[in-house]
Amino acid sequence: MARDFYEVLGLSRDADQSEIQRAYRKRARTLHPDVNKEPQAEEEFKELSEAYDVLSDPDQRRRYDAFGEDFRRVAPDVDPDAYRRARAYAGAGAGAGGGRPRGWGGGGGPSDGFRYSGAGDVDIEDLLGGIFGGRGPGRGGWGPVSGSDHETEMEVTVEEAYNGTQRTLSINGPDGPRTIDVNIPAGVVDGQRIRLRGQGGQGSGGGETGDLYLIVRIAPHPRYRLEGRDLHMLVSLAPWEAALGSSVDIDTPGGTATVNVPAGTSSHRRLRLKGRGLPNKRGKPGDLYAEVQIRVPPSPSKKERELFEQLAKASTFDPRSSR
Repeated sequence: MARDFYEVLGLSRDADQSEIQRAYRKRARTLHPDVNKEPQAEEEFKELSEAYDVLSDPDQRRRYDAFGEDFRRVAPDVDPDAYRRARAYAGAGAGAGGGRPRGWGGGGGPSDGFRYSGAGDVDIEDLLGGIFGGRGPGRGGWGPVSGSDHETEMEVTVEEAYNGTQRTLSINGPDGPRTIDVNIPAGVVDGQRIRLRGQGGQGSGGGETGDLYLIVRIAPHPRYRLEGRDLHMLVSLAPWEAALGSSVDIDTPGGTATVNVPAGTSSHRRLRLKGRGLPNKRGKPGDLYAEVQIRVPPSPSKKERELFEQLAKASTFDPRSSR
């Protein structure tokens, strides 16, 4: 049985949307495969992403609260109270001694279906049949059975994750291969699941088709490194740009951006560009961190050498001093 989504996020069932988002971000920072190399971290991150995808969507959360782990396969028009009564009586055996009610694979025939009295007579077979779209065995078989959910991974670039993109998938089905166009929204993160309704396994007996879940994987990039929605990159500076301060244009997935370099900047200092990381349709975007890398001319000209020599004689700066 899958873990409760609220338990995965460490939340109570009355948590609001901001609490759900904060809990996800906090755990994602420690479980993301780029940060956590423990063997179980990737599976825990997938579980975390699924819990967040469901609980951050108001419609899916309502269904999850009503039907638990069955929320994806219970028919849309099922009454939650009827569902709970059916599960409670089916699970308890609904008869003396905990045995199964007659008509459920026992010796009874169709006329032996179990009934109980409460707020009006309710036929347990009708309840279960209505919930899962089929009929009880006493009525001639279970009837329609929904298809299974499938999942597959899809790799995208950092630029595609930032701007969004479209992909064409080829799917093999009972009628042969077919293609579907998939929209990858801007701001997807590594491990995020995208649900394609009705693109999973075929149902039987007229049952609904299952869903297909795409798990996004962001490919390694020669320039950018991702941590959740935050982008990290190197920015190269000349010694005088770092010493005197400057404004430097850099390329980002969202276009050119300007980094203001304070005077006296040293290598490895991180310069933050707020909101220039991956976008987020449900909250704040990530940030971009440009890490300074000071570079010197590999083959200084005669003039450059003279100037560096003058600086060396005039400067009292000791880069190896702890002060």
